[in-house]
Amino acid sequence: MKVLVTGAAGFIGFHFCKFLLDQGHKVVGLDNVNDYYNVDLKYDRLKELGIPRFQAEVFNIPVPSDLDSNFSFIRANLEDAETLNRVFKSEQFDQVCNLAAQAGVRYSIENPSVYVSSNVVGFLNILECCRHYKIKHLVYASSSSVYGENKKVPFSEQDIVDKPISLYAATKKSNELMAYTYSHLYNIPMTGLRFFTVYGPWGRPDMAIYLFAKAISEDKSIKIFNQGEMSRDFTYIDDIVNGIYLAHKNAPTGSKGIAPWQLFNIGNGSPQSLMHFIESIERHMNKTSQKEFLDMQPGDVPQTWADTSSLEAFGYKSSIAIDQGVGYFIDWFKAYHSLNE
Repeated sequence: MKVLVTGAAGFIGFHFCKFLLDQGHKVVGLDNVNDYYNVDLKYDRLKELGIPRFQAEVFNIPVPSDLDSNFSFIRANLEDAETLNRVFKSEQFDQVCNLAAQAGVRYSIENPSVYVSSNVVGFLNILECCRHYKIKHLVYASSSSVYGENKKVPFSEQDIVDKPISLYAATKKSNELMAYTYSHLYNIPMTGLRFFTVYGPWGRPDMAIYLFAKAISEDKSIKIFNQGEMSRDFTYIDDIVNGIYLAHKNAPTGSKGIAPWQLFNIGNGSPQSLMHFIESIERHMNKTSQKEFLDMQPGDVPQTWADTSSLEAFGYKSSIAIDQGVGYFIDWFKAYHSLNE
């Protein structure tokens, strides 16, 4: 396959590009490398893929990888419809994996317009390109945040999700609806993926495990919301990537009157308490944290728990236990920061 991966400098996009290249596919990565968090980490991810920073910093110019002839990178905005059309026309992709988005639940409350621009307008441009350039399958990132304050657990793809409690969640729900509409109107196979609390090496600095590890390493207190009464379906990055690839290989076919459209949860399927998660980080860092207990943040939820049975029907199985995954992250965290000090 020749695959476009948007969000290629991001956490999940970077890992999925590496996975596809290991499988022998041709990959074009696209990312705007915005400054939502430290761009050094994004450029370091691209460097791992063989893309030199001085070339990656230039907009709208394809950069071939120094490490893998099957990979190239383009810095571009999804909102830039003209550039996106040019890329689709010249590259002739078989499939598209849209992992680009403005991330962060709490940030969406402070910067709503950024989310609509990237996650709604940008996604519409992707859909239009998939329509006009006959893409065989679009896989796109949704989020477990669409479940909001759902009381029924585990969360199932069949649950009603029409009460998002953050703008980020609302934009992800809108992506699912937009994808369904385009799938129905133009018979384009589309698969949405609801990711559950992804963590692992090269993760985002605004995510809990990174924030906790950094604070502990600097002898600073960690902020624990909802007085620690929270649980998450923490999912290691390798399991997420395996789930994405399974979805790519199993495009929906649809039938008369039924659009070729599907949704999958990708999670661990075994939620852990936030305090257990912190204890695992402390154990691997061999250091106890200073804790600051706070009330629940706006837009946050007390628990998440994925029902992964739909994807399991295609062979998905979460294989990395929480303590093992935390260990992998802390090993990377220590090595990465020792190199960059």
